[in-house]
Amino acid sequence: MRLLRKIFREILIWFDAVLIHMPGVIGLKLRYFFYRGRFASCGPKVTFSEGCRIKNFSNIRIGGYVSFGPGAEIYAEQSPEGIEIGDHVCFNSNVMINADKGRGIKIGADVLVGPNVVFRPADHRFARRDVLIREQGDKAGRILVEEDVWIGANAVILKDVTIKKGAVVAAGAVVVRDVEEYDIVGGVPARPIGKRG
Repeated sequence: MRLLRKIFREILIWFDAVLIHMPGVIGLKLRYFFYRGRFASCGPKVTFSEGCRIKNFSNIRIGGYVSFGPGAEIYAEQSPEGIEIGDHVCFNSNVMINADKGRGIKIGADVLVGPNVVFRPADHRFARRDVLIREQGDKAGRILVEEDVWIGANAVILKDVTIKKGAVVAAGAVVVRDVEEYDIVGGVPARPIGKRG
């Protein structure tokens, strides 16, 4: 029985490797068809573009009408809250949503995410000099993005951050603290640079 499970897992890995790179509309349809039942929940009309990589489907909940651009990466291993994505969310190419070893990531409805954005709710510990950084473990946090937020290209969202309703994160910003409603933030670290409306 154990051998059969190992063989099945290996076949699934090979199948996923082919499915990830299948081009065109047929690839989009097949990925949705084969992926949706593996998630904790998955709404209608979700598109996974070519090159999307997903780890631990069962710890990810996705609303409806969500799109993931080419090369998106979605990781939810060793994360007690996993990843939750609301309806009508659009992720551009090469977005990384990496909840591994973090407490979780929650992204509300109607959020726009530019290319190359990184969500990472965990950091390496590094205070001790007598222990290798890789052996000091991680600090777990969470990320919350409320509804109607726009996150520009190449932004990085780090642990224990809430980006509140209607906010805009400028391209290249590194967000290390909360962003208030309708604020526009930019820079490293991100600071308020304006207000919507």
